[in-house]
Order: sequence, then structure tokens, then C-alpha cells
Amino acid sequence: MTDRYLFRPPRSTPESRGGRPPEHRVEHRPGMVVERDVAVPFGDEGHVLYVDVYRPDTDVPAAPLVSWSPYGKHNPAPIGQIYPRAGVRPEWTSDLTTFEAPDPEYWVPHGYAIVLADVPGTWYSQGRATYHSPEEAAAFADLVEWAGTRPWSAGRVGLSGVSYLSSLQWFVAALDPPHLGAINPWEGWNDTYREVARHGGIPETSFWPYIWERWGASTTEVEDLEAETAAHPWFDDFWASKTPDLEAVRVPAYVVASWADHGLHSRGTLEGFRRLGSAEKWLDVHGRKKWAYYYEPELVERQRAFFDRYLLGRGPGLDDQPPVRAEVREAYGQGTWRDARQWPLEDVELRPLHLDAVDGSLSWSPPDREGTASYDGLGSGLAPRRATFAITFDEPVQLVGHVRAVLHLSAETEDADVFLALFKLDAAGEQVGFAHYGQFEDGPVALGWLRASHRELDEDLSTEHLPVLAHRRALPLVPGEPTRLDVEVWPSGTRFAAGETLLLVVQGTDVMRYPEHLTYARHTDTVNDGRHTVHTGGALGSHLLVPVLPVQA
Repeated sequence: MTDRYLFRPPRSTPESRGGRPPEHRVEHRPGMVVERDVAVPFGDEGHVLYVDVYRPDTDVPAAPLVSWSPYGKHNPAPIGQIYPRAGVRPEWTSDLTTFEAPDPEYWVPHGYAIVLADVPGTWYSQGRATYHSPEEAAAFADLVEWAGTRPWSAGRVGLSGVSYLSSLQWFVAALDPPHLGAINPWEGWNDTYREVARHGGIPETSFWPYIWERWGASTTEVEDLEAETAAHPWFDDFWASKTPDLEAVRVPAYVVASWADHGLHSRGTLEGFRRLGSAEKWLDVHGRKKWAYYYEPELVERQRAFFDRYLLGRGPGLDDQPPVRAEVREAYGQGTWRDARQWPLEDVELRPLHLDAVDGSLSWSPPDREGTASYDGLGSGLAPRRATFAITFDEPVQLVGHVRAVLHLSAETEDADVFLALFKLDAAGEQVGFAHYGQFEDGPVALGWLRASHRELDEDLSTEHLPVLAHRRALPLVPGEPTRLDVEVWPSGTRFAAGETLLLVVQGTDVMRYPEHLTYARHTDTVNDGRHTVHTGGALGSHLLVPVLPVQA
């Protein structure tokens, strides 16, 4: 193991969270054999990780589906009990379903073996825990090869699961273990720095610190993500090592993303699909709650059709489906699907919507005047706490994809944290809510963030629709001087009818706020002090570059 990691004692013991020391044992259920605490060797240091295997009680080889989890393979964890507002109906999962993993009660009768792993250094698995690392990916590859060569195995291995169980799929697939047959990344980030730890360079202070606790049950040492995040404020080799080589992935992939996980999975899942080297790949991008969508029976059948083809050689898989399906939302739980050949959608036209600070409008035409709109960067009430800009459409408009916000902004200090949100308002001026962060139903159309000193773009990674920040050095502002900021607004898909409004909010604090005990993207470590001013018109043409998808007749 390299010396780039910092380690600490575990944050909790397995016993304190319902675990018990490993003891290999075999259980029988109707039509199913369950092997608990199977020791699987990995790496070169003689370590083992522990897995539970659910497989058919038959001599017919089964297709392994592997789920790689830090949350505890021993612990049935119905999503609906942990997150009552997640939308997962009780009848959709059995008492064998662990957190964010496939349900053995469904998959085993269809000829699959579910392999649930406690990842290295978590629970009773050996070694020291590192997260989203090359070492973890190598251990995962060893498990894939183990599962593909068991006497009960049909030989081709699939990967399934949500969030962490999805994020590591990018990493291991890039290593191309010989027995890996197909992957199903379902809401999984791949760039830990940009997508989780620092949004636009602003430290995330809610989910990122919280998740360390969830991952930290161990009998050994765990990676000290808190100390490492503080020690690596810029995107350096440490963070690059936690970013997979997406172009190296070659196996068939069925990728599922959503518009609803801004600040966590939406960006990375869609970028993962776009950059995958796989010749055979499909994308569903929806506007629903992530866990409910994973366990919804119709979607489980879709997963099985995909795996049936590539792991068991039966059926057409998803060949009769378009490569890309995108849901264009109208309101919470309402939307229509558009078929496409690629992501970003090939029919999208990028068009500028110009900000006018004089009347707070957005317009397809640039304003014929200059203007400014100021707000208090701390939202303290000493001045307006936000600047807003709006357009009421006179004909239906569909916005599907990333929005690039170009703001010319001045501040009274050498740095500024800028928060953007897009909202949909109905014809009466009321906010139309959408699914957000897996639990909420009053979410925005889209969110974006930027710390002004991080504004330098990575020209190699950036595209017209997607400004990617380099995060290599600080570029201070000159107090009082307008400076161009290119803000990545995370991808979304929304339909506006004639008479409905797109509202842009610009402010210096989080736009979406929920009670403290609820985990979502939050940013309380700010550099703001004093007023921010948005400049519009003339040479300082602040605008949104929006992805307009033609409305079908």
C-alpha cells in the first residue's frame, strides 16, 4: 500500500453496529442455499474479505451478481425503514435485501447468485480500508475472478447496486478482470473531489463528513478521509487516484442516472456513461427517487433482461431499446420519455439566455443596457440575500442537459462562494417541485456552485456544454472588479409549458435548505464577506447557455 493515505482507528466496531465475528455456515431456504462468511483471499498480503453468497439450490450453474459494500452484508436494511420518504414500497424487497443491494429473493429463482461483500478493512474483512482507491479496485477485481471460477458459477460476473455499490463499478471495470461480463452503475459518482467533497471548489459539509461514519465500522484501521480532505484542498495526485479511467472500460454497461441527485450522483453517472469506452452501453436518466427506481419491479425486470443476455446468453437484452432514454419532467412524478442515440442528446441546441439586472429578466436577446444586481454574500439581511432573473416562456420549451452559467461578478473581497439554482414556476407563479436527493419532493430544476478562486478551467476536460474546473491553484479576485465565472449547473431535464417560468437564483449561501438532521448537499464553510454584484449587458454579457430540446408534435 502506498504512503499517500492517512489512517485512523475505526469510527465504530462491528459489534456496536450489530455485527458478529465471521463464522462460515450454510443455511437452506426454499430453492436457495445461503453461505455466510465465506473467506475470499485478495491481494498479495494474505488478507481475506468476507462475503455472503445466495445461490440456487440446484446443480445448474448460476450467474454471479456481485455487490461491493461498506454498509454491512449481514444487515438486512429495507430502504423504506431507513428513509421513509424514499418511495420504496415494502412489497418490492424481501427481508434478505441489504442496503442498496439487489434482493436475493428475486434474483436467485431466475438463475443468479448474489454475492455480497464486506469491502477490505470494513466490518471483519481484513486489511486497512481505503475508499475509491486503486487498492480497493484491485481487491474488487480479485473477488470478481473468485466469483467467476466457483463450481456453482456460470462464469460471467455482473455488478449491481446503488451509490457506493455503483461507484466502485467504474473502478473495477477499468481493470477489465477476465470474468467480468457486464456492469449496471446505478447512481454512482466517479470524481470524488468534484462531485462530492468540493462542489465548484466549495467544501461540502453535510454528506461528506456524515458518510465517513457510515463507512467506518472496522476491526482494523480506516482511511482518514477527514484529515486527507484537509490536507489536499486542490485536485492533486491524491484525488486523481480516486478517479477511474472511464475510457478504459470495455464491458457492456447499463447505466442509470437521475436529475434528482444534484450534489451527489447525477453528474458522475452521466459523465461515466458519456466517457465509457464500452461499445455496448445504454443509459436511462430519470427524474424520480433513486432507490425507488432501482427496486421498482418494472426496472428490476429491465436489469434482468440486460444481465440475462451478457451473463447467461439468453434473450435480446436491451437491443430493442434505444441507447439513451431521458425523462423530461413536468412536475414531481410526471414526465415523458425521449429516445436518443447519445449523451448529451444529439438533438439539443445550446442557446444563450441573457441576464438583465435592470428588470431581473432572462431573454433570448441580449439587453440593450448595462445593469447590476447586488446581494449580501452571507444572506444576513443587510442587503438583498439573492439576485433573481426570470423568463416566462410564450411557447413550450424543453431544457435537457447541462447549463453553463457565465456570470460577470464582482465582490468586496478576494474570493466569493456563488450558489445557483434554477426553478420552474407554474402559470400562477408557484414553484413546481421535483424529486431531490432521494427523499425530497420540492427540489429545484438544477443546482450549481463555484468558489471564485477556483474558476480556472481545465481546457482538456471542458466542453461547450460542460465547464470543468482545474482546481489546481487559487486565482484571487480583484475587489470591486467584475470577473467572468463559468459555473457548471448540473444536468437536468424539464419541460416548460407556455406561460410557465424559468427562475434563476444567485446567492452566497445554499439555496436548498432542510432540517439539520437530514443529509443533503450543504456548504457552511464559506469565504464570503460583504456584497456580491452581478453585472449584465454590454461587454459583461452574463448569460445561461441552455440545452434546448425540440418539442415533439
